[in-house]
Amino acid sequence: MLVGMLATQHTAWGQTPNKPLRHFSAAEIGEDTLHAATLLPADSMKVDSMDLRDNTLKAVADTTGRHHKRDWATWKPNTKRALWLALVLPGAGQIYNRKYWKLPIIYGGFVGCAYALRWNNMMYRDYSQAYLDIMDSDPTTQSYNQFLHLGTTITPSNMSRWQEIFRQRKDRYRRWRDMSFFVMVGVYALSVIDAYVDASLSEFDISPDLSFHFAPAVINGSANGFSSNALRSTGLGMQCSITF
Repeated sequence: MLVGMLATQHTAWGQTPNKPLRHFSAAEIGEDTLHAATLLPADSMKVDSMDLRDNTLKAVADTTGRHHKRDWATWKPNTKRALWLALVLPGAGQIYNRKYWKLPIIYGGFVGCAYALRWNNMMYRDYSQAYLDIMDSDPTTQSYNQFLHLGTTITPSNMSRWQEIFRQRKDRYRRWRDMSFFVMVGVYALSVIDAYVDASLSEFDISPDLSFHFAPAVINGSANGFSSNALRSTGLGMQCSITF
């Protein structure tokens, strides 16, 4: 009887007697797992993973964009390096200064000057030979005939006039050839100066307070100090304001 009372008190204290362990079958485990998967759909897990990936890519893109903008905003080229690059290779200074839109202008100027130089030099040589042929007394050298219009012939009566014409054309094309060369040198010098000045002005601070505005305004004649009645009229005009 005493043993029975002690067992009852032991159970009341919260210590349950040992029970045999229950073994679950594979079918029961599969049903429970399927039930849990039904309660938590796979689409929600997929959406969460896709949102996490999109947020990560967006954060990386924002960080890269800020770094790229900061790099361009704080880019300060070296003036000496820009000068030497422009001297060695035309357009290299503009590439170093990151002003790529100037390259078509520079190389377009070089290509145009080179074409004009070649064309004028070719015409100068042709007219020089024609002038030499028309000035000599050899009848077999008549290269000047290719420059004459159809039906035009050179006779002793108009020989002096055609000699002067060929001399003027020869000198004209020679002058244009020399001018093309100097223009090409000018384009080269301009590219060097532009690269140096652009690199120098990269450190020039432009304050956002500097502004120049045009706006329409009502102009009152009496407000401007005019005392005459004829000048006390109101009209429309333009007003400019400078902030610095």
